[in-house]
Amino acid sequence: MPNLSRPNANDISQTANRSRDVVPGSGLCSRCLDGCTGNCEVFKSTFRGREVIYPGPFGELTAGGDKDYPVDYSHLNIQGYALGAKGLPEGAEGTPDNTLFTLVDTSVEIGNTHKERLQMPIISGALGSTEIARANWEHFAVGAAISGVVLTCGENVCGIDPGLVLNAQGKVVEAPDMRRRVELYRRYHNGHGDIHVQMNVEDTRFGVAEYVIDKLGVETIELKWGQGAKCIGGEIKVDSLERALELQRRGYLVTPDPSNEANKKAFADGALKQFERHSRLGFVDQTSFMAEVERLRALGAKRVTLKTGAYPMRELAMALKWSSDAGLDLVTIDGASGGTGMSPWRMMVEWGVPTIYLQAMTYQLCEMLAARGKFIPSLAIGGGFSTEDHMFKVLAMGAPYVNAVCLGRAIMIPGMVGKNIAKWLAEGKLPRSVSQFGSTKEEIFVEYEQLKARFGGEIDELPLGAIGWYTYVDKLRVGLQQLMAGTRNFKLSTIARSDIMSLTRECEDVTGIPYVMDAYRAEAEAIING
Repeated sequence: MPNLSRPNANDISQTANRSRDVVPGSGLCSRCLDGCTGNCEVFKSTFRGREVIYPGPFGELTAGGDKDYPVDYSHLNIQGYALGAKGLPEGAEGTPDNTLFTLVDTSVEIGNTHKERLQMPIISGALGSTEIARANWEHFAVGAAISGVVLTCGENVCGIDPGLVLNAQGKVVEAPDMRRRVELYRRYHNGHGDIHVQMNVEDTRFGVAEYVIDKLGVETIELKWGQGAKCIGGEIKVDSLERALELQRRGYLVTPDPSNEANKKAFADGALKQFERHSRLGFVDQTSFMAEVERLRALGAKRVTLKTGAYPMRELAMALKWSSDAGLDLVTIDGASGGTGMSPWRMMVEWGVPTIYLQAMTYQLCEMLAARGKFIPSLAIGGGFSTEDHMFKVLAMGAPYVNAVCLGRAIMIPGMVGKNIAKWLAEGKLPRSVSQFGSTKEEIFVEYEQLKARFGGEIDELPLGAIGWYTYVDKLRVGLQQLMAGTRNFKLSTIARSDIMSLTRECEDVTGIPYVMDAYRAEAEAIING
């Protein structure tokens, strides 16, 4: 069994053990010296305290839990076949000429009454009030729009907006940053995908749904129960006392209390460098959930979706059953350990149901609903995916219920990389990792000319992070086409659980996917004995 966690030292907290010998359970050096100059997590926590709970430096990174779980998606392998073809045009027989991998259709429809068509089965993780999301939004928004996938605008965007205007009842009248985010996506929207605006407890109190539906024309609202990275509400850090006090006046929990005189003095001294703004915990019950769904529809939302996190099977069952009863359009299920720009690190590593286990539970519960003839919403699974094989395995393991994959940190990286390439080009400081491919954007980005043919002179208005996003999604598309062709699936809807195998008995026990030595055994024996 691998060491599943290293609890006292990690690059995420910029800490390290002095000794090469470490107690597995505590993470402490086996020989802890009086006089050691550090720098394990306990050492650093001695003087920086609560700062060490969070990844840093805030606003400059995303973080993902690094616990090595007993079973993960690498314990599944993809089947490949030497005959057959599924998903061809009606009546067509497969031949070497009509089963080229470039003919594979990677588009998908999600939703209930008002369908939403995606060019790829990709939904972005919620990009909300974190600094990473704000600073890179134009790259994310334009990239998602031109790629034809779903962009999820996350929680608390309105609530932390410095330009927020509230009425006498504390409801949003104007939120310039939310307006900017929606309008950037809509400017390049190609008819595929949509922007989904997420709401938590705070957003509901601020009347965010009313604002984005009425003033911005948003058609899809996502209710948030949780995520894979944490089991508390969303948080950010602020490095201004005035800003901390402003957010406290708006009703947020801000810690340490910025109105406390000792904390003001610590901030003035420079010891206290940042404050944390937290959201409240949500509480769910079926009656209020159903009422909220109907309220949003009455406001004009065409689609209502739900995002839930790495909770145990009880909460997962509530999410699936209540969403079924409400006729929701999509449920996104986000497994541990999750990735985020701002979550308590130990919580991110040690909390919640890991994604593959959570997806296995999801399949079992969906089978129960299906056996009772119940409606099953479109489903997306998130939690640690970055490549086309991840996508295929998720779709296969969840077939026929899982329609899409939620990408979090992975889908953010191309936006940041493209943005930085633009900066490096302007400064004449391209790193070797980039300059080996050229010294202009036309040379560096392999999809640049394709986009230029599509957008003409407007190509110069596309941020390079958006071009990076599009290029990454295209890589996923081609890779997924190749895997699908190899399994003889020419539409996403024909992918089946039989298209993957378990490499270990433990994986088979968790997922219900047959062990490699048993998969297709009956068919093989029939051939031998025939």
